[in-house]
Amino acid sequence: MVKLATAEEAAQKKATRAAFGATLAELASQGLPVVAVDADLTGSTTTKKLADAGFQDRLFNAGIAEQNMIDVAAGLSLTGQIAFTGSFAVFGTGRAYDQIRNTVCYSNLNVKIAPTHAGISVGPDGGSHQMLEDVSLMRGLPNMRVLVPADYSAACAAIRLAAQTPGPVYVRMGRASVPTVYASDVELEMGRAYVLREGTDVTIVANGVEIREALAAADLLAEKGISAEVIDAFCVKPLDKQTILASVAKTGRCVVAEEHSVYGGLCSAVAEVLAQCNPVPVEFVAVQDRFGKSGEFDELLEYFGLDAASIVDAVEKVARR
Repeated sequence: MVKLATAEEAAQKKATRAAFGATLAELASQGLPVVAVDADLTGSTTTKKLADAGFQDRLFNAGIAEQNMIDVAAGLSLTGQIAFTGSFAVFGTGRAYDQIRNTVCYSNLNVKIAPTHAGISVGPDGGSHQMLEDVSLMRGLPNMRVLVPADYSAACAAIRLAAQTPGPVYVRMGRASVPTVYASDVELEMGRAYVLREGTDVTIVANGVEIREALAAADLLAEKGISAEVIDAFCVKPLDKQTILASVAKTGRCVVAEEHSVYGGLCSAVAEVLAQCNPVPVEFVAVQDRFGKSGEFDELLEYFGLDAASIVDAVEKVARR
């Protein structure tokens, strides 16, 4: 099993976006040719930390021009640089989709799309800025790999993994501070999912901020005599089919939880695998075909039915099927 946080570490909360600039600075200090191209949000995305660490020549601000940002990153990648792009997810994937598709992915360039402020973690900024379709957009692109880290430590590992992986990689990060799940020195692998808690009655597949909710739900289910296995599918593409199928072969039922639209993301990816290989009963905990809403992050988790109690309800529902 992967290395998890100690009790002391688990009490700490940090936003996954905080890992971005700090890890880029770490990679640059190790001699990797990383650069960051941002769209006038270097403070919010934390790419400014790369310049603050003495690598001013590695940070490029394209201004409020996300499409240009992608094309500049593509050009830098052709000179041998490992190019990361910043911005908020709604702009960094939605506004620049054509450039990501036709410039980066079509040519299989070494560009990493790594926006922050994804999902409902944007909170009070509201539905216009709460990107709930980004995993679907990126997952559908040939040559793209998709990573959704659960906490700060996993986000650091995801950035390092993206830098080490040739070609396009999408790393999804959020604004809100979230509890620590993994040990600070955790290393993650492309194409792997991780069993964080073993169980026999139901498989809960989750990623991102839903990992903390899935683990909390497993505790609540244990009080009801239900043994839940929790899997972190942090790598949505390529998906670790083997780990998921081995789990559902044991439990016979599955619940998928993600802070994303129910369409096109992790829910769809797991459903496709189960439909092809082992069609067990499955329920989804995700945003149900709607835009976001202004509010505090924890309030929105409950409002959209993404909290631990909603996962428990989904487990009880799938158990009756």
